Amino acid sequence: MNQRSSKRGGQSDRGQQRGGPGRDDQRGPGRRQNAREVAYEALLRIDHEGAYANLVVPALLNRSTLSDQDRRFVTDLVYGTTRMRRACEALVERFVLTEPDPEIRTLLRLGAYQLAFGGTARHAAVGETVELAHPRVRGFVNAVLRRVADADMVWPDAATRLSYPDWLVDRFVAELGEFEGLAALECMNEPPPVHERTDGYIQDQASEWVADLVGATSGETVLDVCAAPGGKATAMASTGAFVIAADLQAHRAALVADNADRLGYRLPVVVADGTAPPFAAATFDRVLIDAPCSGLGALRRRPDARWRITSADIDDLVAIQQHLLGAAAPLVMPGGVLVYSVCTITAAESIDHPTPVGFEVITDALPDPWSRFAQGFRLLPQDADTDGMVIIRYRAIT
Repeated sequence: MNQRSSKRGGQSDRGQQRGGPGRDDQRGPGRRQNAREVAYEALLRIDHEGAYANLVVPALLNRSTLSDQDRRFVTDLVYGTTRMRRACEALVERFVLTEPDPEIRTLLRLGAYQLAFGGTARHAAVGETVELAHPRVRGFVNAVLRRVADADMVWPDAATRLSYPDWLVDRFVAELGEFEGLAALECMNEPPPVHERTDGYIQDQASEWVADLVGATSGETVLDVCAAPGGKATAMASTGAFVIAADLQAHRAALVADNADRLGYRLPVVVADGTAPPFAAATFDRVLIDAPCSGLGALRRRPDARWRITSADIDDLVAIQQHLLGAAAPLVMPGGVLVYSVCTITAAESIDHPTPVGFEVITDALPDPWSRFAQGFRLLPQDADTDGMVIIRYRAIT
């Protein structure tokens, strides 16, 4: 996409082509924003200021007066347009002859998402989106979106159709094979289901299964090395085990404490570096390392992550994961259990890690839908409509 052209949306005055000023000029004092205006504001921040969708959307909704239905609509528009950015860009690009401002590009993608993926009626998708543009470019936006609505699309490749970077599609196909790889990517283009635990905590079911597989029981002492936001730590605490939750960053550790307090669990939380944990050796019956990872198995929850993560990032994460394994292993008492999990599907971030010294792999089979994956087990997003996960369990040799 060429953003260096001096011609913007068929006009010569760049300032008159920007979406932001056009919207501000039309609102007037005290005018309430509608759902599409809130969504467009969020997308501008995500696309052009580097904001995170999961942070900016709640912030904008909290200051709005939108109904619950409109709030859900905003979330779908922002998450969907961000998730399907590449596909929406391909839908629009066919009909853009002169390069518009980046803000108008974002607006065109918002309209294309509604038309192609959002199930929005054509008149609303086109008409209401056009209203967000500066009056001087409304004709341009209207013409492009009407062409998008009328024309059939022939996708040039799977990466464009599924709206992922090329490297990521190549990685999934290499790791899983073409059929399973594309199926996983397809699944992660759908909004995740809402799963509520019996204690009221909202958590992906695969994450709850990982916490269960740690095997914590009443009377045991358990460490969750990378605990934020606290889903797995509180799930383990619900068994009656004494769980200590640790996290590197203070604000993330505070999330764990807040969630534990809200659920009524006694859960000490410490700010600690998992690669240099402040605990004595052989202290814990069980240790969970839910390691920082690429998150490639949970992309549907983080719509902008597919555009942020790079292949090189995985190499950096692998090094961190190995440090965490090496530092946590000595904390497990003889006969105790060390559990390593990641919400990704890559071998480099899971089964390629060597077994820690002094440990043996627990090879007991896991129930469906887990599938054996070398010395561990893997769950693909399409297997049970959950996040993709890998889990490996080790026992300290006595």
